[in-house]
Amino acid sequence: MRGESPWQTTRARVLRSTETAAEEKLWSHLRNRQLGGFKFVRQFPIGKYFADFACRELKLVVEVDGGTHGETHEVSADRFRSAAIEQSGFVIFRIDNTDVLENIDGVLDQLLAELECRRP
Repeated sequence: MRGESPWQTTRARVLRSTETAAEEKLWSHLRNRQLGGFKFVRQFPIGKYFADFACRELKLVVEVDGGTHGETHEVSADRFRSAAIEQSGFVIFRIDNTDVLENIDGVLDQLLAELECRRP
């Protein structure tokens, strides 16, 4: 987050300190280039939004969605947010909290396949 504005740094720190159980579990498998040697960061600012995880090199954002993404207004807000992130050149890989918590190996296999497809 070098060079970002102070409010983004502060907000990203707050988001990292209040991560969900699913985000914590996924991060334990993504940090330190554990997944295929790909570098991930947490709470990466893209415009006015923050991606749960991002592989900056391949412009891939990983969003972990929980129970607060099912209502009509939440789905609409997610669409708007996704469009803004995609306009910045990123592709979004969405996974459900439940999948992370109950099938982390399957999630990691799918994510690694997506990363490998995007590798130049």
